Amino acid sequence: MVATTATRWQIASRVAASLLGSYAFVWGLVMLGIGLCLQAGMAYSDAMALAALYAFVVFLTTFLWSFAAASVLRVWSVLLGGGVLMTTGGWWLSRLNG
Repeated sequence: MVATTATRWQIASRVAASLLGSYAFVWGLVMLGIGLCLQAGMAYSDAMALAALYAFVVFLTTFLWSFAAASVLRVWSVLLGGGVLMTTGGWWLSRLNG
């Protein structure tokens, strides 16, 4: 294991990725989850409650992973890219029923 010193910019980027990136990822996952549940015939209130329950676990997981990952660029790419893709998918599913 090679010991390296992290600059302030690297630390700030990782903290921002853990908070903002995880939030964006969970936002997208919740939107997609609600959209899928609505398409399956679940009531909106039940879909929202289910999404809120798993959102806490997913946020914690992505938050911790963002500090454990080797590359900050990978963390930003996965969290923001995944969040955008899932948000788009959830938006598209919500438009199917009008």
